[in-house]
Amino acid sequence: MTELSPSEIQQRLAATFPQFDNELTEKLASVGHMIEFKADEQLMRTGQYFKNTLLVLDGKVKLTREDEDGNEYFLYYLEAGKACALSMICATKNEASQIRANAVEDVTAIAVPIQFMDQLMLDHKNWYYFVLETYRSRFEELLVVIDQVAFRSMDEKLIFYLKRQFDAFDTNIIHTTHQTIAYDLNSSREVISRLLKKLEQNGFVTLHRNSIEKLNLDQDQFPW
Repeated sequence: MTELSPSEIQQRLAATFPQFDNELTEKLASVGHMIEFKADEQLMRTGQYFKNTLLVLDGKVKLTREDEDGNEYFLYYLEAGKACALSMICATKNEASQIRANAVEDVTAIAVPIQFMDQLMLDHKNWYYFVLETYRSRFEELLVVIDQVAFRSMDEKLIFYLKRQFDAFDTNIIHTTHQTIAYDLNSSREVISRLLKKLEQNGFVTLHRNSIEKLNLDQDQFPW
């Protein structure tokens, strides 16, 4: 792992989190440290206690919710310039994680120990507003997820899921498997394969081996 000096960490934070003022980046650089994860490496498991809040500098982290039976549902991605609102909440209240986090790309982040959270909120308005905005944006995103889970059919959930994947990676081709999508949507591979084939037959996507290409997935109505 490449070690960065506090001044180098401060430079990276300033570049990735431009909303932070110099005083805040200096403080974060003095108490935080750089941490790296390889693609597919687990950052957090369900039931684990948070020791740090991570400020993502590079890469992408996938967050999923796991129930008592081991079933999972995809929540959202964390990427450069973001932090996990759930980790902030759990860290502040000293509660165990109810999410699972895995790196989908190589990830570089700054780990800020939880014992500094309260003082950062008191001393730095930039941090206070950042935490509030992180809560707000993730809460709105989770409301959309809940709406899809509770009120949509599986074909609508699949379309919503695919759109989020294409947008998150800013690409027209995502590399994934039918089984991975089934895990993320708490469905079966057979159901997902059938619905993907339907999308392909209607000209919305092209299916390749372990990848899906977007053709015309942005329209509002889908003729099932």
